[in-house]
Amino acid sequence: MSYVAQKCGVCFRPPSIVLIYKADEGDKTRRRVMPVRNFSEFSDCGLAAEQLKNNPRHKAYLEGVSLRQLKKLFGLLRGHLRGESLAQSLEKLQQEDTIDPEEDLNKLDDKELAKRKSIMDELFEKNRKKKDDPDFVYDLEVEFPQDEQLESCSWDVESGEEI
Repeated sequence: MSYVAQKCGVCFRPPSIVLIYKADEGDKTRRRVMPVRNFSEFSDCGLAAEQLKNNPRHKAYLEGVSLRQLKKLFGLLRGHLRGESLAQSLEKLQQEDTIDPEEDLNKLDDKELAKRKSIMDELFEKNRKKKDDPDFVYDLEVEFPQDEQLESCSWDVESGEEI
């Protein structure tokens, strides 16, 4: 039997992940509460999300829920355990999921770089036009306005040598 996840959320008391889903065998909507045990304000959200997703009791139900979403839910739960309000926790998660265009990615370690790349991949897939989209155009050409004079660089200047 397969399950289709519709909504996934967090309950603070008792700490648990709540899943609203539908089963194949009918159109009845069901709710599954998955208690979160041994989770504190110092716990790793990514590890906890992986453990819950790979738990044999919940694995079939959580197939349609991304690991990223579970990490966010555990982040909200961790923020609540730290005494933060829901708004503060959401703001902190939003800051973690945005990329500063001025940040030098060459200075990041491998783990942080992989995190930034996964955020960029997710944003790319969200904004990508697919062939099945109603507003898909195959050979789109766009003219960009030239409001200001283009700056020339030293390597743009042709040298006296002819090739």
